[in-house]
Amino acid sequence: MRIRMLVEMPDGATRNGEPWPPKGELADLPTAEAAHLVASGVAEEVTDAPPKPTRKTRAKGADDG
Repeated sequence: MRIRMLVEMPDGATRNGEPWPPKGELADLPTAEAAHLVASGVAEEVTDAPPKPTRKTRAKGADDG
């Protein structure tokens, strides 16, 4: 589930060892975790933002064309 952070988390606060996104930034989280943050007023669900781009890799040995 994609969310937008509505608050700045305290300095040093982490989620799974990674710093929380800054206030206003988007994050993709597991649905249950995101829903908890939304219900707590810490974040809002984002439905209008395009998905994050995924990194595409070429097959090993592929030519540039």
